[in-house]
Amino acid sequence: MSPASVNAHLAFTGYLGRRLHMGVCGSVAAYKALDLLRRFKDTGADTGVTLTDSACQFITPLSFEALGASPVYTGMYPVGDDVFGHLTPGDACHAFLIAPATAATLARLACGLADDMLSCQALAFEGPLVIAPAMNPRMWNNPATQENWARLKQRGHVAVEPGCGRMACMDVGQGRLADLDTIFLYTLRAMTPQDMTGQQVMVTLGPTREQWDGVRFWSNPSSGVMGACFAVAAWLRGAQVHAVCGPATPWLPADITRHDVTGAAQMYQAAADLWPRMDTGIFTAAVADFSPEPFGAEKFKKSGTETLSIRFTPNTDILKTLGTAKRENQRIVGFAAETGNLHENAVGKLRRKNADMIVGNIVGTPESGFQSATNKVFVADKTGRTEEWPVQPKTEVAWRILDWLLQM
Repeated sequence: MSPASVNAHLAFTGYLGRRLHMGVCGSVAAYKALDLLRRFKDTGADTGVTLTDSACQFITPLSFEALGASPVYTGMYPVGDDVFGHLTPGDACHAFLIAPATAATLARLACGLADDMLSCQALAFEGPLVIAPAMNPRMWNNPATQENWARLKQRGHVAVEPGCGRMACMDVGQGRLADLDTIFLYTLRAMTPQDMTGQQVMVTLGPTREQWDGVRFWSNPSSGVMGACFAVAAWLRGAQVHAVCGPATPWLPADITRHDVTGAAQMYQAAADLWPRMDTGIFTAAVADFSPEPFGAEKFKKSGTETLSIRFTPNTDILKTLGTAKRENQRIVGFAAETGNLHENAVGKLRRKNADMIVGNIVGTPESGFQSATNKVFVADKTGRTEEWPVQPKTEVAWRILDWLLQM
């Protein structure tokens, strides 16, 4: 996978007009909040920050201001005219993230205390509260901390469990701040209108590998980024997502049910098992149409061989087979990766596969297709509507396709 596409499925940018507030507590992990701030600013969201007194011992308010956070709060009492700063996040923000959250802050939140600016703001905030703790494993495992954590989860707050590993103090166990991708996505989901709540969505993504001998296989350069964009976008919007993933496809958040497969037969079986209970199927995977007749488990030796002929047998056409079995209330989006005659081939595939929508693109260019962070697509649906979109991030393509589906 090219460096440009490694995290391309997480680079959503459609949050202009949304607002987030971040709380930062006194932990060695406080510096990681700067990376989170950068990522939220990249989405287009306006972001404010509140640092506790302890957090200011680890990192300065100026660091957040320099990265564009506004406003930035510290002490309990206001400086200047902002006498209602403890209420501002509750008046203006779509989500509130506390990362890292210390044991003291968990206790304040659990007990409803409001003796510093951050706890006041959290207590007055009626929207989604995302909490990502970080502390020493012994502090995390203390019964008092666990009781506070359980109470916060019972209240419906978005609880991002700390990770395991070696701490700054060299202790080993659970207590590390969770992976930033995880915190970022759970917070983004809290900021996103849940217009796909209750929907079951299946996405196939990546390549398949059709084994020939003990070390060789037939495949293609698909990275799975386009499908991963769909899986994450649908999950951000509230859907329950099943991702049928070919080899070497991108990381996905734990709430997306991942079904890892290797060959086309495995992908077909996994998709066929899931399909009867799905509302929508999005088939982005670059499935091998044919498989080589296997040589066997041993490595083929070229000694004395001047030429080589390999016979291929057809694989099940997953999109066509499941499209034929589609119920009236199910929707299918297929992809057409082409090297020419894009419009004609895409429209033809739409009819042949009994799909509701086909997204076609030309592969083999740096800005479109395999292993690219962007795509340039032609879209056609069963009503006869067609559109051609310019080069844009694959996250934006996925988001716009989901918008289109919701309108059909």
